[in-house]
Amino acid sequence: MSHSHHRSLLTKREREIFQLLVKDFSTKEIATQLHISEKTVRNHISNTIQKLGVSGRAQAMIELLRLGELSLG
Repeated sequence: MSHSHHRSLLTKREREIFQLLVKDFSTKEIATQLHISEKTVRNHISNTIQKLGVSGRAQAMIELLRLGELSLG
C-alpha cells in the first residue's frame, strides 16, 4: 500500500491546531493565533481524537507524528 500524501487525514484547520499543540501552545493561545474561539479549538481537537481513535490529545499528537501528518520542525 502506498502512502498518498495529497489525501490527508486532517483538515487544514485541524493540522494548524495540532502544529501549534506540538509547539506547546495552549488552547487559548491557539484560539488567539487562529482568530477562532477556544470552543472551536477544542471541537477540532476532539474531532481529530475521534478520527484517530485515540484517547487524548497527547496520543493524537504521537499518532499524527507517526503518520507523518505533523512535523516537529
